[in-house]
Amino acid sequence: MARTIGIGIQNFEKLIQNNCFYVDKTDFIKEWWEGEDEVTLITRPRRFGKTLNMSMLEAFF
Repeated sequence: MARTIGIGIQNFEKLIQNNCFYVDKTDFIKEWWEGEDEVTLITRPRRFGKTLNMSMLEAFF
C-alpha cells in the first residue's frame, strides 16, 4: 500500500492505520512533560495540527 497525505485526518490512530505521511512531533511530548506547567495553552493558526497533536497525546498516554 502506497503512503498518502492524510489531508483532513485529525485522528492519530487513523492516520497511522491508513499508512499516511506524518511529521513526527513526539519531541513535543518530551518538552511538554519536562515543562511541568500547570496549564498548557497551544495557540497556532487554523489547520496547524492542534487537534492531531492532542490525538497523538491521547494515544501516547
